[in-house]
Amino acid sequence: MKILVINPNTTTSMTDKIAAAARDIARPDTEIIAANSQEGPASIQGFLDVATCVPGLLAEVSRHPDVDAIVIACFDDTGVDAVRTLVKVPVLGIGEAAYHVASMIANKFSVITTLARSVPGLENNLTRYGLDRKCARVRATDIPVLKLEEGDPATLFKIRSEIRESIEHDNTEAIVLGCAGMADLMAQLSEEFGLPVIDGVAAGVTLAEALVNNRLATSKIGAYSAD
Repeated sequence: MKILVINPNTTTSMTDKIAAAARDIARPDTEIIAANSQEGPASIQGFLDVATCVPGLLAEVSRHPDVDAIVIACFDDTGVDAVRTLVKVPVLGIGEAAYHVASMIANKFSVITTLARSVPGLENNLTRYGLDRKCARVRATDIPVLKLEEGDPATLFKIRSEIRESIEHDNTEAIVLGCAGMADLMAQLSEEFGLPVIDGVAAGVTLAEALVNNRLATSKIGAYSAD
């Protein structure tokens, strides 16, 4: 099984982190092909970046025609509908994947994301997916996406602080990490706080494997028809 994991921005260090998280969770017989857009923004932080990264994302998808599933590794679920229209294989956004996983193991979950301007887009997605009632709160750390690549202890401190606040004030039962750049923190934070912490990259790869195993593909009747 071949799964294409695409980072829709152009930052290769983030792609490397995403690839490591994907390969760590994937089955031994699953080949992870990691790629990032060759054109577009260096990070995706709000509605404008979401719009401008789509052409590069679609071009990168077209370079990999022989895969069994695609995971789009941006928590905004950037371009998922467009890619589903372009291909027949299953296409998963890491935001949608993480929300569904969280909803199956917890009554309420909170999302810990980056900048405050990213929050409305994530809230819109939760409503669209019918999972807004399961989400206690979407919390912003005010950490720029690319700051996550620097390994600054102050960055981890902000994430840990928001998780602690969420546990104390949101009555949350699980945490969803709201950025692909946080993919390497799942195990550490789950052990530290004693509750499930969900990384969308891991969730997306695992669900993609399940869809392929069940011989399911994107429906081409209706919204995702290319005709």
